Amino acid sequence: MPEMETKKGAPVVTDLRERGRAADGSVQFSERRLFMSFSAFGGARDFPRLIKTLEAAKIPAALYADLHDPRGAGLLTMSEDPSFFVGELRKFFNAGPFADLELKPSYAMAGRTYALGHEPNLDDWLVDRPRRVALDPEWPWAVWYPLRRTGAFAALPAEEQTKMLREHGAIGHAFGSAGLGKDIRLDCHGMDPADNDFVIGLLGQALHPLSVLVATMRKTKQTSGYIEHMGPFFVGKAVWQFKEKRS
Repeated sequence: MPEMETKKGAPVVTDLRERGRAADGSVQFSERRLFMSFSAFGGARDFPRLIKTLEAAKIPAALYADLHDPRGAGLLTMSEDPSFFVGELRKFFNAGPFADLELKPSYAMAGRTYALGHEPNLDDWLVDRPRRVALDPEWPWAVWYPLRRTGAFAALPAEEQTKMLREHGAIGHAFGSAGLGKDIRLDCHGMDPADNDFVIGLLGQALHPLSVLVATMRKTKQTSGYIEHMGPFFVGKAVWQFKEKRS
């Protein structure tokens, strides 16, 4: 990966491609990534009208009923082009029934997919898998939240960071393999108004396993020792999801 030396000699990565590793060990590169944005609203009394509007707009999205607010709603949207969120989506929110809802800025989340360097099917990991997970009608329950690591984590040796991340990954893989929950991880450095580092989405067929997953993650070394802040948590159940075209 090309690097640029600063005056102080610290390497700066200038190759921004995502990297994966194929089964034969060869390195894969991709310029693709999926951006996701989550918005929460109050005053949502007419879900059928909201659904009708979303269906007409054909926006890839998931609409959630808020567990904690009987008039609350959450909307997850996605695109490979970030201009979508300040263009087409902005116009959508400022016209029709969504313009009449009360926006809840404290729940606003946005991030991008990323690779750790070992994903065997890179484009699927970056774009197709998160869409499948978010829009799967068999997995309607969702917990979305941002988090920020402590500065001490960034100062740890790479090997120690990797060990902690593997601990998290093993738990997520175990829950996924058991059909209990799937996760979507988004990098939001420089994209979050509260200066969070990541956005996490936990999706499941039922809510209880997602609660257990969060509790299990709390016991890991990374979460117990190197997470500065998590939340707020949006918990909801999908009442409508964009239907992906099957090839």
